Amino acid sequence: MWRPNSHGAGAGGSELSFVGLAGSWRVDKMTTSNGSVSLSPGPDTPATAARPWAPLITLLKYGLGFGLLAVLIWNNWKPGNPDGLAALWNKYVVEGHPINGTALVLAFVVCVAAIVLTFVRWYVLVRAQELPFTLMSALRLGLIGNALNVLLPGSIGGDVAKAACIAREQSRRTVAVATVLIDRAIGLWALFWFVVILGSAFWALGWLHGETEATLHSIILGAAGLVAGTMLVWLLLGVLPKRRAERFAGRLEGIPKVGHSAAEFWRAVWMYRLKGRSIALALGLSLIGHVGFMFTFYLAARTIFPAEQVPTLVEHLLIVPIGGLAEASCPTPNGIGGGEAAYSGLYALMGKPGRNGGTACFVKRVIYWLPALVGYIVYLRMRSDMLAAEKECQAGESAAPALIPRSSPILPRPLSSDVRPPTSDL
Repeated sequence: MWRPNSHGAGAGGSELSFVGLAGSWRVDKMTTSNGSVSLSPGPDTPATAARPWAPLITLLKYGLGFGLLAVLIWNNWKPGNPDGLAALWNKYVVEGHPINGTALVLAFVVCVAAIVLTFVRWYVLVRAQELPFTLMSALRLGLIGNALNVLLPGSIGGDVAKAACIAREQSRRTVAVATVLIDRAIGLWALFWFVVILGSAFWALGWLHGETEATLHSIILGAAGLVAGTMLVWLLLGVLPKRRAERFAGRLEGIPKVGHSAAEFWRAVWMYRLKGRSIALALGLSLIGHVGFMFTFYLAARTIFPAEQVPTLVEHLLIVPIGGLAEASCPTPNGIGGGEAAYSGLYALMGKPGRNGGTACFVKRVIYWLPALVGYIVYLRMRSDMLAAEKECQAGESAAPALIPRSSPILPRPLSSDVRPPTSDL
């Protein structure tokens, strides 16, 4: 769990606390140089000690995730059944049959390309606000953030690290952190657009047929409803004056627990409403990236199973977004267990063995680990440069302000000159 820490901050230093699998940690220093980040752990503090239950919650999340996996394996083991996991174990482990190596390599290449597109999308959104930022910085921070998202035990996310780094480098910190929030939101929004655009085309071409036709139609109509509702809100934002935007943000502030986060997200959305071209470009990049992620899952499934034992590519393009949302919503680390369960159910809806969906999800997870490991290696190779930059920062930032004001767990709150309306590019 990430949170700002106001205890024991050194001169020019900023602190972040998070809870990992082994307990509570404090990051005493987060220094940046040219998009690089250096995290220095410190001892436990009263801020982390005040929540002794946090490590227990993390352990419970891991227990839930691996417990779901254990239940899925138990229910789908089915000795003597050719559709059971026992048959797969005997085929590939005991008997040593080769997997589809070509599909595995292609899945990795496509996955890396799709991940890099998400970094480019973030770069577009940052530059849309006229902030000084380079594509190389976006790639470096993106790789490290992806590694944190996938590999780091606990609930700190790569988005938090990206937000902290870019906020430290910019004078307009609220806007800088808002770019990370909007980047995540556009990625989700594009997922629904993806289903609507491709699903409508497949529907019109008559490619949706058979026993799964009604289910696929329901998925498309549900996504279309969400896209229509969000587009209506987006159009209304175009005529909303600043004073009304801030008044609504003030009302959101009053919501218990989540009010501040909701208000800051609202401010971020309002800031970007005047950047229509940049949003359209980011949305287009997201759609292309989602195509890559869908192909990655399909190729992951083909790594283990022949074509007749998995849904068609067209069906994957419609069910993988649903599985991805379910996986992201699961409270377990990286959605482990929940994603496998979701894809098992979706494969069953498509008339295929459920064990195939869960197995494909796990293979996809392994493929995602590889780029994350690359990001971690990049971080290690950059570490010597970052240590030198840290010494320079310590010498020149003795009077530097805190990374994120203590009054805000996510963003600096005021909508003032820091959040000035950008020039419209509509």
